[in-house]
Amino acid sequence: MKKIMIFLLAINIVAGCVNNENQKVNQGSKYKNKKIAWGFKKVENSPPGLPSEWICLLERFDGYYLGDKNKKSLFLTFDEGYENGYTPKILDVLKEQNVPAAFFVTGAYITKEADLVKRMADEGHIVGNHTYNHPSMPDVSNDEKLIREMDSVNEKYHALTGETMKYLRPPKGEFSERTLAITKKNGYKTILWSNAYVDWISGKNTEQYALESVTKYLHNGCIILMHAVSKENALALPKIVSYAREQGYTFESLDDL
Repeated sequence: MKKIMIFLLAINIVAGCVNNENQKVNQGSKYKNKKIAWGFKKVENSPPGLPSEWICLLERFDGYYLGDKNKKSLFLTFDEGYENGYTPKILDVLKEQNVPAAFFVTGAYITKEADLVKRMADEGHIVGNHTYNHPSMPDVSNDEKLIREMDSVNEKYHALTGETMKYLRPPKGEFSERTLAITKKNGYKTILWSNAYVDWISGKNTEQYALESVTKYLHNGCIILMHAVSKENALALPKIVSYAREQGYTFESLDDL
């Protein structure tokens, strides 16, 4: 009986996603701009529980916070708003360990750290869009301005590498139905996360804390968010990779989602 109830609940969630989308198309109404701040209570070795409304929105607009829950795969991602001297070390570790990663960069980061961005691309990593000025996307009420926040980063990246960005991470993890729709329409997949901790203030934590904060919450399909400004993350990264592989996990590219 319990299995039947879970199955019926899953059907209702999927049906709700489909019905909401059909209703939107039929009515032709504008998308809602209610801000959603991505966050959750972490569960050891398991994906976080999230509101079905959020999951529906991501499914409708090519958004991901998790990979295949049936595969022992991990997706390593870094946010890059500014350089604090640790990205070269992170890239060294990734190269030594043969680990693919994704780096979400702002426009200012590309301008100031062009050599590092080019190295990311040259070494086979995905470089994703983190907007030009790092605003909360729902707060940019003008659609054209929001599009420019995305396009201007992609233009800089294309001029530098000849490549085009395919993925976007909303700054601060803040988004809305409207911003997801605009992001998808402009050719991006939205990437959130299922494993993160407060790591963007370098020196606040220890290497051991960084290691435990990530490894304690690994799970199938886990998308890990780390900030490259953290010295502790750079120091802990080799141990994180080794531990994950010892547990049978493999690191995959976002292209494998």
